[in-house]
Amino acid sequence: MQNLFTPLRETWLCRVNPALKFVLFFSLLLIVLFNRHLGFIFHLTVFNGILLYGWSGYSWKKLLLFSIPMVLSFISSAVTMILFGKGDHIWWSWGFIKISEESVYYGLLLGCKTLCFGIISLTFLLTTRPILLFYAFMQQLKLAPKYAYSFIASIRLLPLIVDELRTRSDALKVRGVHFSKGVKGFFERLRMFTVPLFAQSIRRAQRVAVAMEAKRFQMNARRTYYYPTFYTKMDAVFVAAISLLFVLAYLFAGIISY
Repeated sequence: MQNLFTPLRETWLCRVNPALKFVLFFSLLLIVLFNRHLGFIFHLTVFNGILLYGWSGYSWKKLLLFSIPMVLSFISSAVTMILFGKGDHIWWSWGFIKISEESVYYGLLLGCKTLCFGIISLTFLLTTRPILLFYAFMQQLKLAPKYAYSFIASIRLLPLIVDELRTRSDALKVRGVHFSKGVKGFFERLRMFTVPLFAQSIRRAQRVAVAMEAKRFQMNARRTYYYPTFYTKMDAVFVAAISLLFVLAYLFAGIISY
């Protein structure tokens, strides 16, 4: 799983300050959410796609694999709105299905918004290391260390939970435990896996809480960081690229009418 999210090369997007990247991408998501101009959203989606597929540093095979859920979401949201949306200028109707000029417009708008959300989110996910993100939150956005390190500890514990799940599965196989088929087997697996994993998670969470308290995370004193994060020239390049992307999408939307 870890190899799946490992890029082939580190591009300039990976070297941008994670806190700045989060703020700008979150601002783009808000713009996409509240904007209702199809041309602008369409071109913003195209330019963000160029950013993702051109400079994420991942192979085309992985990018196409990651794109499958986005394409399915685009198709499902757009088709649903087109077939069952409301409108005055009816193009075709049959039973509950009514395709109108307005439903086609809003269907494409909803589909492009869904696709744009997915592309922006995937770009941020693939080019940002979670550990550096929370360190940047603490240093640039002044997030309290007790919250940031809590998230870091949670991320660090995820591989351990996966290993425990695999160990539990192997132990049951060695003991010759067989599960029933159908719904009964599902609940048997749920009982055999959930209770031990839940108990182990409680013990581990308690140990982490005690360790954080021993290291005085409840205090507001100034702390040092193992991974210092700074603003660099790449941040200026990133701000310029996002600004250019936004302006080009606006200009193309004004030139081409839909």
